[in-house]
Amino acid sequence: MLNFDEDRFVRIQSGAIAQAHGLRAVVAQALEAGATNLFLLGSGGAGILMEPTARLLRARSTFPVFHEIPAEVLAQGHAHLGAASLVVIPSLSGTTKESLEVLDLCQARGATTVALTAHGDSPLAQRADHVFVNFAADDTSCESFYLQSLALALAVMQERKEIDSFDSVLAELALLPTLLLEAKRAFEPRAKAWAEQIQDEPYHIFTGAGATWAQAWYYAMCILEEMQWIRTRPVHANDFFHGTLELVEPGVSVVVLTGEDSSRPLSQRVAAFAAERTDKLTVFDTTEIATPGISPDVRALISPVLLATVLERVSAHLEVLRDHPLTTRRYYRRVRY
Repeated sequence: MLNFDEDRFVRIQSGAIAQAHGLRAVVAQALEAGATNLFLLGSGGAGILMEPTARLLRARSTFPVFHEIPAEVLAQGHAHLGAASLVVIPSLSGTTKESLEVLDLCQARGATTVALTAHGDSPLAQRADHVFVNFAADDTSCESFYLQSLALALAVMQERKEIDSFDSVLAELALLPTLLLEAKRAFEPRAKAWAEQIQDEPYHIFTGAGATWAQAWYYAMCILEEMQWIRTRPVHANDFFHGTLELVEPGVSVVVLTGEDSSRPLSQRVAAFAAERTDKLTVFDTTEIATPGISPDVRALISPVLLATVLERVSAHLEVLRDHPLTTRRYYRRVRY
């Protein structure tokens, strides 16, 4: 595979799954101490990657979960944030300004804070009450954060007796790092071909629903826009039909990410509409990604993980074809804003 370290990838994703029992212990301790809600406070891409966890808990648990933007919490406060809150702050670098400031606010209010980061010596890791460190970089962070936050959601539901499958799901997830590697290898020819097809494409509409919406949003904004300077329009598959559909015509690229949870028909609806109106429709469907040993129920939970892992292969080819390294920035963390 192009510019890819297989051992490093497997090590990082195995490390993410290995955090699960530690996260469960923190959740159990917080609930025993009287925690009444959960806050997911990630900035930018790290925040987007918490979206599937928030959606899962809202759908299957009665435990209140607040998925908020740290900068907004800092600006306007939050009535539910307090001493009985369990707060999870993901930050790859552990240095994000808003993440550190919201950590201070949460601790000032007496909340229990948990950091998910790649660097144990970062300010976030040094200051949070509980720290989970799993080294990753931009090319591996999606799966790492998705898997850690999924473990968090499962832990909440298990400790509240809303599910009884934490251990069985974790046993299946233990198979995943090697399966993801095989998925990348199988997808490589399609990744190369699609990257060649879109390397000069100026604009894309990206859409998904349910668990896949986060990956559509993340890949459009944090990869194509930030790392390749390609204009995109990420829109939820339902909202597509409340405005964005009017932009679809021949020559407009529409990219649909389709998973295997109950929201699948929403993405399929967009694909059916776009197929009749543009010659540039692309559908990435997780049903085409083989994961032997993973049950249908768990596959529905890991749809964003599967999509993240294959789309990374597209990114690897794009940076070479466009002579635009994924690390190149004009403004992000380079100028004051």
